[in-house]
Amino acid sequence: MAPRRQAPARGQVTLARHGVLRTRHPLISLIAMFGVVLGVVAVSLTGITAFNLWDATRAIAANSVVLDEKPLPPSLGAIEGGVNILMVGTDSCEGQDVTIFPRCANDDSPGERNDVTMLVHISDEPRRVTVVSFPRDMLVPIPSCKKPDGSGNISAMSSQMINASYWYGGLGCTVDTVEALIGDDFNIDFAAAIRWTGVINMSDAIGGVDVCVAGDISDVHTGLNLTAGTHTLKGVEALQFLRIRHGIGDGSDLGRISNQQQFMGSMVRKLQSDSVLANPATLLNLATTAISQVQQGQLVLSSGLTNATLMVQIAMAVKDVPYEDIVFVQYPTVYSSDGLRVQPLKDDAKALFDAIKANQPLTLTGDASGGYAVEVTGEAAAPTPGVTDGATPVAGDGTVATPPAEERVALPSDITGQTAADTTCTLPQK
Repeated sequence: MAPRRQAPARGQVTLARHGVLRTRHPLISLIAMFGVVLGVVAVSLTGITAFNLWDATRAIAANSVVLDEKPLPPSLGAIEGGVNILMVGTDSCEGQDVTIFPRCANDDSPGERNDVTMLVHISDEPRRVTVVSFPRDMLVPIPSCKKPDGSGNISAMSSQMINASYWYGGLGCTVDTVEALIGDDFNIDFAAAIRWTGVINMSDAIGGVDVCVAGDISDVHTGLNLTAGTHTLKGVEALQFLRIRHGIGDGSDLGRISNQQQFMGSMVRKLQSDSVLANPATLLNLATTAISQVQQGQLVLSSGLTNATLMVQIAMAVKDVPYEDIVFVQYPTVYSSDGLRVQPLKDDAKALFDAIKANQPLTLTGDASGGYAVEVTGEAAAPTPGVTDGATPVAGDGTVATPPAEERVALPSDITGQTAADTTCTLPQK
């Protein structure tokens, strides 16, 4: 793996940063997606009564969002071709515990916004996963979208923060906005949105995720207090870690994205480990927890994701992807003149999405963090290969065949991020 540039020293002055705005708290909905798909695989492999799962997915389908989704392949094998899933984390106070979220008692920020927006791309063979995070403060056009209640369309807008798209038109409008931003007829196949309490419950079901902190963190905005070292976070503490920005890096949303990427990388390594994948009870708990979050209004799925067959197919496609080919990047941006918002760098983004569409392996050349919030500390060891559904390629002499090496695409240095192979540590704010 090519050497990575580290985050600048914590005392370094940055050129620009987000202003102190009314706090909108993001969360990470990828937990729910991996939990659902892996959980359903466990159900299918351990012989749990299929009717129970079918009945549960039928019950939640009534509350799903309809998109123009690709049809399902007929078999239970890994999903055919590539797939794009938009994962959204919202800031809604609906159904939240006001003792955990006091601002919800004050109703100081009505409405619901997509403060976390992530595109999960799973490629065709050879399988690769790329997760693109879109900064909440990025100014983008919002196209005319259907209103969630079906009463008509919202008017197109030339420049709005991307996190306003959910407020204007719900999950479908956020999908339309991201598709329009990427362009070139890029299609999002499925989508999901999760609220705060859903993240808490899903992280509990996973059993916690290990994170590294380079120094003591104390943040009055989220209530998170961590000492330097490694911590296993779940429940409320996991959500606090995913929300934090004031106490890390340069205090910006860009730094918060990097912190979330550390959490995701660690979570992927855990979910691919034998301790999780070999435990049907844990995986079944993930599936049932996800279904309960839909029923409680904390998780919204597009209609295709309520299909158990599709969940199985997605899980089978991602469970054996090498760490170095699970890549977490931030959509490239530059600060606006006032330093309060960011603008998309479309040429750099085009290089990223061209490589994604061509299914080329990616090499990161930029910093691990756009907000100086994490540093790369090492490289994770690959998990021990397990039994797979496909046949192992064998050469003519009976030895295991090695697939030919592919030329990796070096992404522009303005694209920050990390891979699941990178072990990273969060840097406290200085």
